[in-house]
Amino acid sequence: MSLLEVDNLSIDFMVDGCWLPAVSDVSFTLERGEVLSIVGESGCGKSVTCLSLARLLPEPPARYSSGQITLAGEAVLQSSPRALREIRRRRISYIFQEPTASLNPVFRVGDQILEAVELREKGKNNDPRGKTLELLSQVGIPEPATTAKRYPHELSGGMQQRIMIAMALAGDPDVLVADEPTTALDVTIQAQILDLLAKINHERNMAIILVTHNLGIVADMAQRVVVMYAGKAVEAADTETLLRHPAHPYTKALLRAVPKIGHPKETLATIPGNVPSPRDFPPGCRFHGRCVEALALEKDSTCATRAPEWREIAKGHHAACHCLK
Repeated sequence: MSLLEVDNLSIDFMVDGCWLPAVSDVSFTLERGEVLSIVGESGCGKSVTCLSLARLLPEPPARYSSGQITLAGEAVLQSSPRALREIRRRRISYIFQEPTASLNPVFRVGDQILEAVELREKGKNNDPRGKTLELLSQVGIPEPATTAKRYPHELSGGMQQRIMIAMALAGDPDVLVADEPTTALDVTIQAQILDLLAKINHERNMAIILVTHNLGIVADMAQRVVVMYAGKAVEAADTETLLRHPAHPYTKALLRAVPKIGHPKETLATIPGNVPSPRDFPPGCRFHGRCVEALALEKDSTCATRAPEWREIAKGHHAACHCLK
């Protein structure tokens, strides 16, 4: 059994009295020690999917309309409130993209990490303050004892993100979800945070789900990739296969849009059109209105009316598209 199994997960949100689909029939697995990346445009359901792994979405307005989530053998969607607290305490932790919004501005950062240590260790650690300083040291904070006494506003964005990582590691979780962890940081600090996550993955054999827009980060860190579009998974494969031999037209379009050193262009490649609203998702493929391959192969009518099946096109390589050979 995989460490994490997501099977045909669907999530809806109540908006103006109607249930709108945010995530539809998403499936993937995560192995211990693996780095899995979830990529796609803003609003495609990446963060909603990740929040659902610990059932963090408020119900209502959210509802889990179908599917299963199994984390370390536990059925998350059927877990009691007490079991969910244990899952969140020891099984899975999160790092969010904006550390300033995630840290409490009126408490010293050391006290915030200490609280996480005490909650997750439940008295097992005889020296929680020592554990706090140890975590600060592990995430590359200089002078941990001094930094622990500072407030969030006294630290840079990169330091704040390291504090968030220390809090996430306090319970030694099985899964670390990094949701756009470098978005608000400059390029140099981004590289440092990514190096830190790679070090954590290697030293702790911790599984990481990395949510990102940046395919360069995917190529550098992830072993497998899930591509999402408009709430659905459209392709999944190991990283090398997906980057070298993409199958789905949306994945191909994403890769074409990446600027390449040594190939200057006056105009960067773009994907025409817009992502459809959840109020107007077509009954068929949700990408068909922007898909040049569907139009070229004269399959636009099929794509518009019949949803493609999720199928294995090569060993370990899955996609959902009518245009696949």
